Amino acid sequence: MKKIIYIVLLLVITLASCKKFEDFEKNPNGPGEVPPSLIFTNVLYSSVYFPWNDVQRWNQFWCSNYAYYDDQQYDWTTANFNYPRLNNIKQMVAEANRIGLPENNAYSALAKFFNAYSYIDMTMKLGDVPLKNALQGLTNTKPAYDSQKAVFQQSLTWLDEANNDLQKLIDSHDNSLAGDFMLGNNLEKWQKIVNAYHLRILITLSKKESDTDLKIKQQFADIITNPAKYPILSSMDDNLVFTFNSSTDKYPLNPDNYGFTATRDNMSATYLNTLASLRDPRTFIVAEPAPAKIAAGLTASDFGAYVGASSGESLDDMSTKMLNGEYSAINKQKYYGTYTGEPCIQIGYIEQCFNIAEAINRGWASGNAEDYYTKGIQSSWAFHGAVVETNWAAYYGQTLVKYKGNNAEGLKQILTQKYLGFFQNSGWEAYYNNRRTGIPEFLTGPGTANSGRIAVRWQYPSSERTTNADNYLSALQSQFGAQNDDINDAMWLIK
Repeated sequence: MKKIIYIVLLLVITLASCKKFEDFEKNPNGPGEVPPSLIFTNVLYSSVYFPWNDVQRWNQFWCSNYAYYDDQQYDWTTANFNYPRLNNIKQMVAEANRIGLPENNAYSALAKFFNAYSYIDMTMKLGDVPLKNALQGLTNTKPAYDSQKAVFQQSLTWLDEANNDLQKLIDSHDNSLAGDFMLGNNLEKWQKIVNAYHLRILITLSKKESDTDLKIKQQFADIITNPAKYPILSSMDDNLVFTFNSSTDKYPLNPDNYGFTATRDNMSATYLNTLASLRDPRTFIVAEPAPAKIAAGLTASDFGAYVGASSGESLDDMSTKMLNGEYSAINKQKYYGTYTGEPCIQIGYIEQCFNIAEAINRGWASGNAEDYYTKGIQSSWAFHGAVVETNWAAYYGQTLVKYKGNNAEGLKQILTQKYLGFFQNSGWEAYYNNRRTGIPEFLTGPGTANSGRIAVRWQYPSSERTTNADNYLSALQSQFGAQNDDINDAMWLIK
């Protein structure tokens, strides 16, 4: 009997030893294969920037006056890499190939766009990042860093390739895309988004316009003068937006959290006071009048009744003044009144109008900058519900608003209105544009910490210091002339 048991055990061990190690790594309770559409949905969702979060507070659109919840301090530490998302993008392409799609398919074309989008997102925060040697798994666990310039060059190439690949698919009526909850699997709309984003990145590189390797001005002009090859957004209907619902994705401000934050959040001076100084009807839509101003005899229709708090003010002072009714609260009826709120623009027509106006102002392309400037303002008004027909003539007749021409004053007007158009939209773009141009002036003081400075970058993930130390330190040395990971050191992009 013992001999029989021994033989059986030996047979089991022998059979088990014939299996490869990879077989034991597989999770029998998890799917081994997934459709590319499911991965695409995940990639799309992970790329979204939402309104009324820390990002929009550091864009100086709103302030927290209650320390328990938030503050306005620019005392940033680390930012995360986007390699998990980039791995998903890589897997999405592999799964498209697995199910037999041709080499050029909707997923492979949009993978190029999302590669660019993800790497740009990282480099805008950090500076140099691994690209060429990244995503190699166990074959290279310590990837070297690529320069920020190289990351932008590769990303611009990806965007051009994505546009070309999408055009081929559109021409051949070949669309296998599924899982797109933003644009309804519409490749024509995605092509416009790719090119609108391309324009954003070229404007982002404005300090490098004389770099002959990048050919920024030429690329920008090529896109806006050749709509047949490079279709761009033609209206607000083409926007890439995240739409909220009343169940799984509620608007961040909604009836459920009214009691927690409605009196502890207020409008920022950088945004609201600019609106009010321009006598802009958006003032009455986004904010409530300061109670102390109403008590003093002003009405809700007086621009002087709307006062934002400086982001640089100490929380103690801000809280006291808010309790005293000196500051304007967020329009509670508009923003806390529903679960669905308004859609959050990720890449949109308003921004594109101002990007083109800025490029024409800078002499990158021919055209009428004033036309794009006014379209950008009017589109933002329409988004917020301001009536253009009855308000526009008086508004645009003001000296501060009417376009002053293709000069420094005109450029400041474009950049100011672009900032106003970014309200609660497009992630970090309001901050990035301020970092690039200094317009509008971001307010600083005890409340913003960091010795009165607006931080210009984030530190690398702390894991780099232990798992990839040599390349990490080399990247710091090559960028900043020292091996200090300082949030106040300027990266190549803004030098």
